[in-house]
Amino acid sequence: MIREKVLHLTREEIPHSVAVVVDSMKRDEETDKIHIRATIMVERDSQKGIVIGKGGDMLKKIGTMTRRDIELMLGDKVFLETWVKVKKNWRDKKLDLADFGYNEKEY
Repeated sequence: MIREKVLHLTREEIPHSVAVVVDSMKRDEETDKIHIRATIMVERDSQKGIVIGKGGDMLKKIGTMTRRDIELMLGDKVFLETWVKVKKNWRDKKLDLADFGYNEKEY
């Protein structure tokens, strides 16, 4: 869902060089919310800037839209924490592809 929002909101400025890793997902017993921590991986610093946007506006939009969709799907309140990291040329490395959930038959 996060990747879908990145591609939609950046209007294809970020082609297929974006991957999302869900680092953790657990229920916070105190707030009764599902806490999700995810990392958006891009290949270049310029792409990171596009995903974050001016003053963090784009990342906030991505997070808000994704959170709403997840809440509708799960029927629970969600706290979504997103980070953007650069991992140069990850699409060219089999180990990185495997880490991001792609198996060899898919590429």
